[in-house]
Amino acid sequence: MSAETKAQERPAADTMVWIPGGTFRMGSDEHYPEEKPSHRVTVDGYFIDPTPVTNAEFRRFVEATGHVTFAEIAPDPKDYPNALPHMLKAGSLVFTPPDYPVDTRDWSQWWAFRFRANWRRPYGPGSSIKGLDDHPVVHVAYSDAEAYAKWVGKELPTEAEWEFAARGGLDGAEFAWGDELNPDGREMANTWQGLFPSQNLKTDGYERTSPVGVFPPNGYGLYDMIGNVWEWTSDFWSTRHPADAPKACCVPENPRGGPMEASYDPRQPEVRIPRKVLKGGSHLCAPNYCRRYRPAARHAEPIDTSTSHVGFRCVRRTRPG
Repeated sequence: MSAETKAQERPAADTMVWIPGGTFRMGSDEHYPEEKPSHRVTVDGYFIDPTPVTNAEFRRFVEATGHVTFAEIAPDPKDYPNALPHMLKAGSLVFTPPDYPVDTRDWSQWWAFRFRANWRRPYGPGSSIKGLDDHPVVHVAYSDAEAYAKWVGKELPTEAEWEFAARGGLDGAEFAWGDELNPDGREMANTWQGLFPSQNLKTDGYERTSPVGVFPPNGYGLYDMIGNVWEWTSDFWSTRHPADAPKACCVPENPRGGPMEASYDPRQPEVRIPRKVLKGGSHLCAPNYCRRYRPAARHAEPIDTSTSHVGFRCVRRTRPG
């Protein structure tokens, strides 16, 4: 299928897909510990965007509102008491692949904080999003995603809503399209092929993000629920799922009424930055590293963080009047 044919088949940006709701098995007992235990969850019906929010859509929001993203604002020293002064500048994390194998336990080998990297300049000064209007917007922190959702009269999905939609009606399947990663040798999503992070074979056709909608939709007609970019959800992070507990509309809380302790990064006890749940994996998920290109997979992301592989999509929980 040609790129032109694929483009003609992409969903319209202003349409939403109705998800009828239901009960499903959320999580997995077969993969990473934070996905356990697999448990029953019920979600009500809702609308969801068919694709991640694109650069073109986010640009319209910025032009209409004057919104300045988190990555474009220099950090306040009071919020980061142990930060080096020369690092307190506006910027964002950019994937920078090494040209040799590295220890995959050390993410600093492939992530670099680049001053002035943001949604307009995804790889830092000198880069741009020219020609990338139909790619997912990246370098958006949680507050940026929330602001956009509010502007369009929508909300961010809960983790349960996101996962239910990603499964596309295939309850219990490992992937959004079934139980094989590459059925009949076909690439079903924009993920990493090769030895991450130094060898990218690009057999799916893309080195970084891809235009939304070029890979097959799932059973609900949703695109890019797996791979391309991670997506923000409204849930605070917890290290395990509560077994057989309603999760669709709930935020984990401690007895004092605040977010659970697990929602903070234990590696930085002096910096109390809450973490939210990311879903879906990205173009950086590989068989040898971060096998999180599955609906059940989840990842913790501090709300003050933006990167070159995180975006979002929105939901609407009531039918328009």
